[in-house]
Amino acid sequence: MPSLSSRTVRYARAWIAGPHHFVEEEILLDRDGVAVPATVVRPQGPTRGLPAWVVMHGITRPGRAHAQLVRFTRAVASAGIASIVPEVPEWRELRLAPHLSTPTIAAAVRGLRDTGLVHDAPLGLVGFSFGAPHAIASAADPTLAEEIGAVCAFGGYCQPESTFRFMMSGRHEWAGQSFVLEPDPYGRWIVAANYLPAVPGHELATDVADALRTLAAWAGDIGAASRDPVYDPVIERLRAGVAEERRALFDAFARRSDARPDADPHLDIADGLARAARSIDPAIDAASGLERFDRPLSILHGRSDHLVPFTEAYRLRQATRSTAPHLTVTRLFGHSSQDPFPFGSALRELPMFATALDRVLRYV
Repeated sequence: MPSLSSRTVRYARAWIAGPHHFVEEEILLDRDGVAVPATVVRPQGPTRGLPAWVVMHGITRPGRAHAQLVRFTRAVASAGIASIVPEVPEWRELRLAPHLSTPTIAAAVRGLRDTGLVHDAPLGLVGFSFGAPHAIASAADPTLAEEIGAVCAFGGYCQPESTFRFMMSGRHEWAGQSFVLEPDPYGRWIVAANYLPAVPGHELATDVADALRTLAAWAGDIGAASRDPVYDPVIERLRAGVAEERRALFDAFARRSDARPDADPHLDIADGLARAARSIDPAIDAASGLERFDRPLSILHGRSDHLVPFTEAYRLRQATRSTAPHLTVTRLFGHSSQDPFPFGSALRELPMFATALDRVLRYV
């Protein structure tokens, strides 16, 4: 095991055994005239001049209350570091609104500075899932360039096209190598809910999009794996509410847990969704911001991620100008409840993951 900082040791102890001596406080932020809540998590006791992170959640119904995110910020506080987790209400409603990343992060920085808790040095920025590429891109924005000193991205995508193709087919590739993994259907439910009626030929498919949004919201609220049979009655009910001529389209996105895999990978729909996404939300492709980013960056991704393939992590690293990009692909964590814990390889990969975590905790 590598030599680790005391911060990393305290973080690991809190993650495993449960955090102690932390304080959580709720504040309101002003995001360009819109009041949004945020959670500040800090070490217990009189504190001033703390290092700190701004933490962005992903497209998830629990938002900043996501269990793993809460566990993360409390462990960070146990390591002596403050954090602020701003809510993005639109993301909790499963609306892909990437343009809200920069104003949300800016509001969080102001809110954290106003608490008087943190030091005057640049802060760190963490992005989870959908928030990951947009955290990197936002850090390159001129309004935040002096406030953010480093970024950590967990489980993020890079390109809409390659990500959407994986969500529909399970196929992904990098550097001439091809991979196949059964995708978590939650991803395609979200994407279709946002963009399907904007795909040429599917303008009338608002019923399909609405049904998939309802299904994704249900999944987010109850927290079971997207392949769990608990959703089968819901899928059947929602399918019955879709116009008969569009039920085959609904089936391309949502199937019962006992249904046979679809032989048609629906790559044409994936490409249409990517074009629609770029048209409706140009910021869905964070490429321009990624190209401007030139500060320390750590990218961590699950090797068996069923929602966003690990090959997107390689694309993220390649897309930035960071002079010190660090990439860790590991089997120790995933993205969804479909991702099993790899007991066999855990001990083998633990030193690599500990080194990556130690690097991140030294950023601020």
